Amino acid sequence: MTAQAGPDEAAGGVPVRASFLRAAEDWRDGVRAAARLLVDLGTADEAYVDACVSTVEEHGPYIVLTPGVALAHARAEPGTTTEGLAAVRLGEPVRFGHPTNDPVDVVLAFSSGGSHMEMIRAMGKALTGGLADRLREADDVTAAERALAEAVRHG
Repeated sequence: MTAQAGPDEAAGGVPVRASFLRAAEDWRDGVRAAARLLVDLGTADEAYVDACVSTVEEHGPYIVLTPGVALAHARAEPGTTTEGLAAVRLGEPVRFGHPTNDPVDVVLAFSSGGSHMEMIRAMGKALTGGLADRLREADDVTAAERALAEAVRHG
């Protein structure tokens, strides 16, 4: 079961979208769910969803940045049009195979439209500032999207 709300735009014009999902079949399903929110926003296409999964298949679970949090992304070329940020909060965490940060209950995804490293830096700063906890504590997707918008605005 998924709950969604419409996109919220941060001060910088970056669209955001959040979703709550009871369970994902596996890490691939969790990554696809988060990346498809970017497709819903119009900031990426299905090729980017596949690229996010392929990136982990090729390079391993390096996207699991902190305990319980993965940051799904792929190179900017395949299927991204502009910046966007999405998050899926999983009711049942999934394992990515990370030695210390599994299991994951928050899957973030971003499309960069060319500012890939800037978005990674912004997400690192936001996670250090408590973004994952705000997403976990959000009562609804509107509150989660506000947390995402704030993360991009202050990143």
